[in-house]
Order: sequence, then structure tokens, then C-alpha cells
Amino acid sequence: MRLLLVEDEPDLGAAIKQVLNHEAYVVDWFVDGFQAWEYLQNKWTEYTLAIVDWMLPGMSGLDLCKQLRSQNNHLPVLMLTAKDRLEEKIIGLDAGADDYLIKPFDMAELLARLRALRRRSPQIQSRHFQVGCLTLNYSTHEVTRQYPNGNKQVNSLTIKEFQLLEYLMKHPHQIVSRDQIINQLWEIGAEPVSNVVAAQIRLLRHKLGEIESESLIETIYGVGYRLNA
Repeated sequence: MRLLLVEDEPDLGAAIKQVLNHEAYVVDWFVDGFQAWEYLQNKWTEYTLAIVDWMLPGMSGLDLCKQLRSQNNHLPVLMLTAKDRLEEKIIGLDAGADDYLIKPFDMAELLARLRALRRRSPQIQSRHFQVGCLTLNYSTHEVTRQYPNGNKQVNSLTIKEFQLLEYLMKHPHQIVSRDQIINQLWEIGAEPVSNVVAAQIRLLRHKLGEIESESLIETIYGVGYRLNA
């Protein structure tokens, strides 16, 4: 899952990003509201959740939420702020925030609130995500493959393997290019080596039992990859 983090406190932003990376989120971290808004206009990038600080340079988190909702964008937003008065909470929620977390906070509570936002969103699976013969388990980072004879194969995935398979499963029977995969699974500013996608595909095929054939994850030469689940 890809998450937008907009937080101008360097230490807090770095701490949140580290925790979220450990939870298999791809995190784009911005310290300026205007810059975050520019990237939200990028149609190639699909964000699952957003964590937005209220007080930001440039565009405030409050105005960022208003902009999102004015464009009918339903991206779930968790608002971070030191403002703890009831009337301020109401202002934040009315601006379009889905939840509100007062600073300082514990990272365990942050993760719990993100899980709650995922459960409330109809577009996001909370625990399991199934497409055809494949089921992802978000709690254990495992994939289960169901065979026609009734047998099941369960494998643990690395964070990047999990992210790659989730992206392919969200676009079944569609050709996705290397550039699309790089854009979605590597954070802004990252410079992965040229063969990183092909290498991850090979590892994922091995985990899925596709050693002898490439029928499940198909290579469309010169174009990209397609999941035939």
C-alpha cells in the first residue's frame, strides 16, 4: 500500500516513515502542503491512505483536506495536530479529515487508527485480499495459492514481494509496465537499479511455484507484466 505523509517536523516525520515502512507501506513524505498537493494530482500514483499535519508551510493540512474533498477525492485522511480543543476537532473533521490524532501520540495508536481507516474504506481490504487463486494476508504478509485439485500453497513474502503482488492483484489481467511498477512501489526520490523489477518478478514467481512456467505472472516482452489469476 502507498501512503502519503505530510509532516514538517523532521524527527516525527522520520519516525512515522520508519514505522510505516516496517508495516509494508510505501511512504511518500512531504514537508510542504503545496508540494503534497502537486503529487496528489499525479494520476499514476495510487495512494491508499494519507497522514496530514494540520499546521504546514504553504498549504495547511486543513486546506489540503478541503481541496481533496472539493474534487470528490475520497482518500482516507488521518489528521495530526497539537490542537486538542473540541471546536478545533470539529473544524478538522468538517474540512474532510476521517480521523484525528492529537500530538504527542504513541506509534501503536497511529497504526491502530490506520487499520481502522482501512476497515471503514470500501476500497481497502482489512485483513485479506483475494483475486482468483491468490489470497494475500495483510497480518502475516503471506500469500496462499489455491490449486484446482484443492491443494494449497502458503508462502511468506518479503515486504517488496508483498507490495508487488498486491499491485498486480489490484490490476488483474491488465498489462502494467516497469515504469508503472517503479512509480507505485518505490518512494519518490528512490533510484532502484535497472533490473530491480525483473528480479522481484523472478523471486515472486519462485514463491508462487511458477518455476517451470510463467503462466500466472506473464511477461509481455517490451511492454510489461500481466497477472493471470
